[in-house]
Amino acid sequence: MQCSDGSGSPCHAKNGTCGYIWDGKEFIVKKWLLAAGLGLAMVTSAQAADKIAIVNMGNLFQQVAQTTGVSKTLENEFKGRAGELQKMENDLQSKMQRLQSMKAGADRSKLEKDVMSSRQSFSQKAQAFEQDRQRRSNEERGKLVNRIQTAVKKVAADQSIDLVVDANTVAYNSSDVKDITADVLKQVK
Repeated sequence: MQCSDGSGSPCHAKNGTCGYIWDGKEFIVKKWLLAAGLGLAMVTSAQAADKIAIVNMGNLFQQVAQTTGVSKTLENEFKGRAGELQKMENDLQSKMQRLQSMKAGADRSKLEKDVMSSRQSFSQKAQAFEQDRQRRSNEERGKLVNRIQTAVKKVAADQSIDLVVDANTVAYNSSDVKDITADVLKQVK
């Protein structure tokens, strides 16, 4: 019997259509191969899930910063300059109060010039102080981040983890994804 598609090939199907022989054995083999493929895919995805972990970087950063006393160190480092700025601000406020109570005259114009000069000096010193404090804060923050990243890499290598993702950037994770935050915190300390 010739195939009805016009190819001239013989028709093998029992129902007279062109194509493969669809007897019971071939159909069972195909189902078995499909099931085996799906099973392999599930095993592979389960193994991949074992090699992914999350870590809460924000929580780690906060805890490490507290235990290392970075904020106290910075506070002590800038204590003298902060005190100097506070004294300058108090002096400026007292000069401005005196200026408001003075009547027009030569003494008032002299005090106005002094207040303007003091205000400008205070503003420059305050700006320089803030820039220096921000720079040092960023330096210390960078050191902490490097320590945390080193600890994350070590914990991931020790536990054969291929991918570590920040828990705050993940929209969803199932309960079987490993959280290594506590392990990393132990490593950093």
